[in-house]
Amino acid sequence: MKAFVIATNTINDEAMFSKYRKEAPATIEAFDGKFIVRGGDFKNLEGEWPHPRLAIIEFPSREAAEGWYRSPEYQRIIGLRLDNTVGNVIIVEGQD
Repeated sequence: MKAFVIATNTINDEAMFSKYRKEAPATIEAFDGKFIVRGGDFKNLEGEWPHPRLAIIEFPSREAAEGWYRSPEYQRIIGLRLDNTVGNVIIVEGQD
């Protein structure tokens, strides 16, 4: 079953976050992941949305998504995101 990593962020340091943005795709591709949404312009229709940036990444399985997140390659760059943004990241399973 496919799984999706959904991240919402407010970027505090664009220059430092751009380094993360450059390095992240290779770590995702190594686990057969692909961006579905990556910072696109969106319109909030209901409720409150806390962060202006949204990314949705599709993986072939929850195991692949969690493997990517825990991988040494991703852990090497995660600080570039954590130190320069405020946000949330979840993994959710999709429908078959």
